Amino acid sequence: MRSSFPAETLTQKLILGLDIGTSSVRAALYDLNSEMLPASLVKNERALETTEDGGSEIDAEIALRQVVKVIDEALRRPLARGAEIGYVAPCAFWHSLVGVDTKGNPTTKVYGWGDTRSGKYVKVIRKRFNEKEVHNRTGARFHSSFWPAKLLWLRKELPDAFERTSLWLSFSDFVALRLFGVATTSISMASGTGIFDLRSCGWDAKLVRFLGVKPSGLPLISDGPYTFRLVERFRNRWRRLKNAKWFPAIADGAANNIGAGCVEKSTAALMIGTSGAMRVVFEGDPPDDIPAGLWCYRIDRSRAIVGGALSDGGGLYALLKDRLQVDLPDDVIANKIAERGADAHGLTVMPFFAGERSTGYHEDAAGSIVGLHPSHDAIDIMQAAMESVAFRFAEVFDQINQIAPVKKLVVSGGALEASAVWRQIVADVLGHDIAVFRGDEASMRGAVLLALESLGKIENIQSVSTETDRTRFHPKCHKIYKAARKRHIKHYDILIRKNEHSGTNG
Repeated sequence: MRSSFPAETLTQKLILGLDIGTSSVRAALYDLNSEMLPASLVKNERALETTEDGGSEIDAEIALRQVVKVIDEALRRPLARGAEIGYVAPCAFWHSLVGVDTKGNPTTKVYGWGDTRSGKYVKVIRKRFNEKEVHNRTGARFHSSFWPAKLLWLRKELPDAFERTSLWLSFSDFVALRLFGVATTSISMASGTGIFDLRSCGWDAKLVRFLGVKPSGLPLISDGPYTFRLVERFRNRWRRLKNAKWFPAIADGAANNIGAGCVEKSTAALMIGTSGAMRVVFEGDPPDDIPAGLWCYRIDRSRAIVGGALSDGGGLYALLKDRLQVDLPDDVIANKIAERGADAHGLTVMPFFAGERSTGYHEDAAGSIVGLHPSHDAIDIMQAAMESVAFRFAEVFDQINQIAPVKKLVVSGGALEASAVWRQIVADVLGHDIAVFRGDEASMRGAVLLALESLGKIENIQSVSTETDRTRFHPKCHKIYKAARKRHIKHYDILIRKNEHSGTNG
């Protein structure tokens, strides 16, 4: 980030970046060189409500007010008051679902990817469809994080709400409906629903029909450099944005890859925030045969994104620190882990405390700690958990390399950016040097860069350089972790994969 801006910067049109996440909503101003203006960043923390039966949800109106509040605050910043804002580039969390009635009022809560209440309906869908065929068509496995299981759950268990629903939307689509008065979604957001045909770039007719959803009950898919303008209510509220053009929201995961400079097959992005993901982006069509443990979505009609996602990342670290009552600063914990060395504890953790997505997508997967004895302490458990997350990413990494041999790996996300010891663990487990993204707000930056490409302000997103540091892997530690990973896989087969054969996962 530049420390200061010349006066002429504020006479140019600026871009308002907007990142609508599950754990926070953020906004900042950027110039047309994709540089964030100093002191323009606004960040408001929030959290989806969890329920005892596996829910992860938020009231749609409350969530919308949180977005509006962040924009209010961003426009009150001194720089915003003196600048002409010509464009707004949003990104938003993938896989959400909310229903609205004919008047645009919510009929359901906003359900996040972590809502597992629809898990039992995965079995029903598996009996009806060939999962491999659908996976290759939509890029999504049958799992509670996607729309098919959620819609079937709503249809069966909340029939009144299902019947009252006129439109099924991602949360970013709901925001668009309220701000622009149109029910539209981007190819990027639609591709993460699990009911989108990756090759035709339209809704999957077979799944939609089976789920009892009318084609008119889904948003229009924006295909091209379309922009939108605010309805009168919000033009009056945000005078600085009354003439601004709004781009359709793209998915935060896709935006993160772009912002971190990972937009070619040879460069993968690994992000660990509350959850985690590893992804590669490339121009062209999706793979003909998508590896079973990976998903495949789209950024736009010309670019695909392939990878895997973990439900447990930095959230697992925070959970264990709280539950184990570790009253130590994070840097002290990191030093203790570094002193003990790779796999010094001999423990094996299954990092599925929030369930499993990649690579097995087992609905019944749960967290576990194997090998505990009286000499182990809380630091041992936390280290083993951090290493286990890296082991799961190694499984994803192996499958990504089947379709896109990776030469460079760039890491980002709050958990990794804050923890040098976790970065070292990741590098040592993968046996691969890693580059550390050193910019600000990778996802928001990615949304801005894609908007600049659409505007013709940059040649393409590949042409923009990204600042990184480097963490080199230690061959001796990698050798230790290779043995530890074999132990991890053995226990995964016993504790997780066995359910597949016993029939408890459908």
